[in-house]
Amino acid sequence: MAVNLVMLNTDDSRGGAAIATYRLHRGLRSIGVDSHLMVLNKNTDDPTVIGPEPQSRLKRAIAYIYTRREVRFTNLCYAREKKLFSPARCPDNLVNRVEALNPDIVQLFWVNAGFMKIESLRQFKKPIVWTLHDMWPFTGGCHYDDGCERFLQSCGKCPILGSVTDHDLSRYVWERKQKSWSEVPIVVVATSHWLAEMARSSSLFKDQRIEVIPNGIDTDKYKPLEKRAAREACGLPQDRHLVLFSAFNVTTDKRKGNQFLVPALQKMAQAGWGKNTELMVIGASAPDNPPDLGMKVHYMGHMHDEISQVLLYSAADVTVAPSMQENLSNTVMESLSCGTPVVAFNIGGMPDMIDHQYSGYLARPFESDDLAAGMMWVLENKARHDMLAQRARESVVERFALKMVANRYLALYQSILK
Repeated sequence: MAVNLVMLNTDDSRGGAAIATYRLHRGLRSIGVDSHLMVLNKNTDDPTVIGPEPQSRLKRAIAYIYTRREVRFTNLCYAREKKLFSPARCPDNLVNRVEALNPDIVQLFWVNAGFMKIESLRQFKKPIVWTLHDMWPFTGGCHYDDGCERFLQSCGKCPILGSVTDHDLSRYVWERKQKSWSEVPIVVVATSHWLAEMARSSSLFKDQRIEVIPNGIDTDKYKPLEKRAAREACGLPQDRHLVLFSAFNVTTDKRKGNQFLVPALQKMAQAGWGKNTELMVIGASAPDNPPDLGMKVHYMGHMHDEISQVLLYSAADVTVAPSMQENLSNTVMESLSCGTPVVAFNIGGMPDMIDHQYSGYLARPFESDDLAAGMMWVLENKARHDMLAQRARESVVERFALKMVANRYLALYQSILK
């Protein structure tokens, strides 16, 4: 059965959700699905990616004003610790544009930052699939709830907003979603078992069909390179253990766990690892006053091209991902696909990718000592490290290869359309 699909995501290449969505788009097209990806911000030259529609100067100006208003309003809703909160109030023209393509299925992904208004969803006249990349679709506006669990009811008293009243902005956003979506059948796809459980327990999605399909990755692109050659290409030392820490805003986003990584690395240094271990940081430049970790740090900045990423993953001996809440991290999957074991806290989607002491190490949540113990355990025995690296690669090939994931989506579409 041929399937005509329109995918909606704010970007086509910037951010973890955009990268995962574009990979899926390409994977689906490779198996014969007529997929088009519609975005607010187009950065690729892919003709199957549809950017903002050509408009008159007046229409472009109005759209720009509305989009900037949404961004400003969202920025006003950042909590004291700069956690993203999206009210999704900006008008859009998605319904008319999607209808013009006459798809069999409309699939949503990450649709914030002025791309889709909450009320637009109920106007699509086609079956809807929504692939979740964070918690926003079933919360009152936050993208990760920091464990408050108010989405189980109807939000309100939002700790991210610093609110002390039930009838706050988060309750208002939740009520808009409930009013707009309660009668709309949505097939929800969670990319991790953790996010599926959160969605099933939520007040907004508890009655919807929920499936689990992971993100996919091109294992022919993300594959192990010879370590010595990778280090030489990156100007990295050959005679040191290299730990990789990679995430967007790695040193400023508390959810990414830098506050746990610093003491863990300091503990490693105190245990004698500082002389033969160095850290690589991707996603940040050197701060003005870097912390003393007891080991040398290479600040690599932002890496946008896949070749540089594969080189760095291959150069590393271990990747550390100390996030407090995380769905299905691209960084973790990419590292494993390149044959580099990962140490992370046992939270969120990490157990979906990392098999404890088989392809990496799952530390007890938020215990820096165990995070350090995990990194030292991975590094201390070469024969064991080589086995971990081999298993890491095999686990991704067996579970997350892009065409395998694309075929699971195709089976889902066909089950909806039959």
